[in-house]
Amino acid sequence: MSYQSNAFTRIILTGATGMVGEGVLYECLQDNRIAAVLVIGRRTCGYTHPKLKEIIHPDFTNLSPIEDQLRGYDACLFCSGVSSVGMKEPEFYKLTYTLTLAFAQTLVKVNPSMVFCYISGAHTDSTEKGKTMWARVKGKTENDLVKIPFKSVYNFRPGAMKPTKGLKNTLGFYKWLGWLLPVIKIISPNSVCTLGQLGKAMINAAVQGYERSILEVKDIIALSKKMLVSQFEPQ
Repeated sequence: MSYQSNAFTRIILTGATGMVGEGVLYECLQDNRIAAVLVIGRRTCGYTHPKLKEIIHPDFTNLSPIEDQLRGYDACLFCSGVSSVGMKEPEFYKLTYTLTLAFAQTLVKVNPSMVFCYISGAHTDSTEKGKTMWARVKGKTENDLVKIPFKSVYNFRPGAMKPTKGLKNTLGFYKWLGWLLPVIKIISPNSVCTLGQLGKAMINAAVQGYERSILEVKDIIALSKKMLVSQFEPQ
């Protein structure tokens, strides 16, 4: 597959108040190939940057009030998500499948040539028939996203992640038990990546493309290294 770098990529990003979204936002703000980042969230991400714009919007299933502000973007890095712990399937389905598909369907209407990158999870069930509730719902979400006529859809399935040092939304598990990650990586090298690698891989998928629509940890690590540096700087 050929890769083409776009020096003026404009990104929509969700989930910036969470660990993953903040990490991906951090990488976007450092990357000279990204000209602009529009963060959409229910509350402020707390960041300021010359290429960062933010919209506070409470209902991701209804973007009509802000639809005109979503035009002209090249990619969406959808990092929003909820834990399934203690949650019944109908609620998890609504907050995962229904919300994500509604958001994506609005974006493709206003930006049909957009690339959509979705944070899923390791062990997602593409058959939608397994015993694990969250994996079935994530699998259906992945399956139906690729049916939406974006330019491309990429489903990212990270496992355990080493957090980016200095970020404020690192989950407690990683703060206190992060020392386990090197051990896990030795035992199962394809189950651990860094948050930085995930962010770089998502950007590279948006800017350059990738040969697979589902990216497991080994794909995330490989794609994070395939960064084509543009000859031009964003103006």
